[in-house]
This record gives sequence, structure tokens and C-alpha cells, in this order.
Amino acid sequence: MSSSRTDDNKLNIEKWKAKNPGKLDTDSNDYEGSCQEGSEPGISLQYMRRNVKRDIMEKVVEAIFLLCALVGVVSVAAIIVFVFVKGTRPFVGADAYSLRDFLTGTVWAPGNGVYGIFYMITASILSTAGAILIGVPVGVLTAVFIAEVAPEGIVKIVKPAIEILAGIPSVLYGAFGLGVVVPMIMKVTPQVQGQSLLAVIIVLSIMILPTIVSLSESAIRAVPKAYREASLGIGASKVQTIFKVVLPAAKSGVLSATVLGIGRAIGETMAVMMIAGNPTAGMPESIWSMVRPLTTNIAMEMSYASGRQSEMLFATGVVLFLFIMMVNMTLIKLTQKAGEK
Repeated sequence: MSSSRTDDNKLNIEKWKAKNPGKLDTDSNDYEGSCQEGSEPGISLQYMRRNVKRDIMEKVVEAIFLLCALVGVVSVAAIIVFVFVKGTRPFVGADAYSLRDFLTGTVWAPGNGVYGIFYMITASILSTAGAILIGVPVGVLTAVFIAEVAPEGIVKIVKPAIEILAGIPSVLYGAFGLGVVVPMIMKVTPQVQGQSLLAVIIVLSIMILPTIVSLSESAIRAVPKAYREASLGIGASKVQTIFKVVLPAAKSGVLSATVLGIGRAIGETMAVMMIAGNPTAGMPESIWSMVRPLTTNIAMEMSYASGRQSEMLFATGVVLFLFIMMVNMTLIKLTQKAGEK
């Protein structure tokens, strides 16, 4: 019986080859594979032949994906080239400005031809560091509360509130800082003004919370339940399980959230500009001092700057870009090492 069925299959294959002389041998092999023992001879090949229309659609979709990826890459490359060309121009040529004076100076006076941004670099570093010291612990602990501790009813209130924070425009954060934070600081500061480094740190800490909380919570929830059960099974308390098991397992995601939060803190402009004070000279001596970060310097003067002043603002942008890249690359390396462990 088996021999007879095999002979029938071979006969059908030969007939198919005779009717389809232009087809590849692989097509007949597919047909032969379909005519195995237990199947009826003469099975149709319409589902096994190459679907040309589908293959063309696949190629088109792949081309669209590649185009979208190239748009991002080309955009980044164009921005980098444009900023670096404009930003390096004032330091070359016969009337070049001293790069050393630019990076180490503490006075910004375009009217007098003086351009020093060291006190701005210091302000950016201090404000970002302060926001990290306050915002990251608060954000991670809030994520732990939402993911591990809070009852479902409270989660339904806290989580949407955090998400709403992410949608508030920067200018409203600045208005909040100017109307609430600055007056509060004026009650305790030894200075006459409330616009200060402390105000910048507080507002930036609030602004980075949505990013850190949302991503950290997702990372914490992604930790397998078996980790928690194993920890509790050997006698660890819930708090010990959270800090000794869950958070170490989720540290890669938490560090990624921190990277994005820091990126927003470094690049924030409008809210900071409203509450920083923006002096034209002077190193910040304390948290009560007025500051002028790199971002606000560019935003305040670019609209009316021209000539050498405009080029110096682009040079400030180059320094800001390099600063952000160094911070991000350092944190990404730490994230990768945490993921490997």
C-alpha cells in the first residue's frame, strides 16, 4: 500500500514538472515534501509557491523603516555639523578669540567684547547635581511605593498624578517656581532675592520626577515574581526584599531612567531662565546665589544677537553639547555594566 502511494506521489510530481517547466526544482521539492505518506496525492501548490506580492510589500516596508532610521541619523549629524561649524568659527582666523579666556572667564559682557562661560558651566553642573541628589532618590522611592507597597486604590491616584506632571509645559513649571518657590526662599535666604541656585534645583527636581518614576516603576514591575517569593521564602522581610533583591535586579532600568532624567535637567531652559536670576558675571558662592546656566544664556540672547556675539552663543552650544555627551556616555557605560552584572 505504501509503495503504491509513493508511486502515485512520484507520478504527480512528474506531471507537475511537465506542466510547470519554468519553475525551480525547489518548488517541486516543496511539492514532494507535501506528498508524504498519509496525505492525498495531487495537493495544490497555491499555498507553497512564492508570493511575489508579499515579497514586494516586505521590501517596501523595510525601505520605509530604513528611511525613517536615516532621517534620525541625518538630522543628528546635520545638527552636530551646523553647531560645531558655527561654534568653532570665532576661535580661528586673524581675529580669533582666546579659547582659554572663553572657557575660564567669569564675565559675559558682549558690549565690551568679553565672553567668559566658566561660571555658567559651574552653574549647570551644580544645578544638575542638586536635581539628581534630590530628584533621583525621591523618584525611585516613589516608583517602589507604586510598584511594591501602595494599595491599588492609592496607585490609581498617585500614578495618574505623576503622569500628568510629564505633560505640564516647562513655562508653567517656571511660573510655579516664580510664584511659589521663589517667595518661600525669600523668607529664609540671607540675600535680598529669591531667584537662586536653590530655586533652580527644586524646580528641576520636580521636573525630572515623571521620567524617573515611570521608567523605574516599569523596571521594578519587570523583575520576576519568583525573586520576591524566593526572598520571602528564606525569611527576608518585605522591605529587605525590595532593597536587597528587587532594586538590584532592576538597577539597569533605574539607571536608564536616571540618564533620561538627567538629560532633561541639563537641557531645561525656560523654567530655569525664570527663576535663576541670570547674572552677567560671578561664580555661585552658595545655594542662595543667582546663577546663569548655559542653556539660559543661549535662550536669552540668541533672538537678537549678531556677529561675534551670535558665534559665541553657538560656541556655548558646543560646550553644552559636549557636556551632555560626556554625562550621558558615562551613565550609559554604568547602565551597561549594571545590565551585565
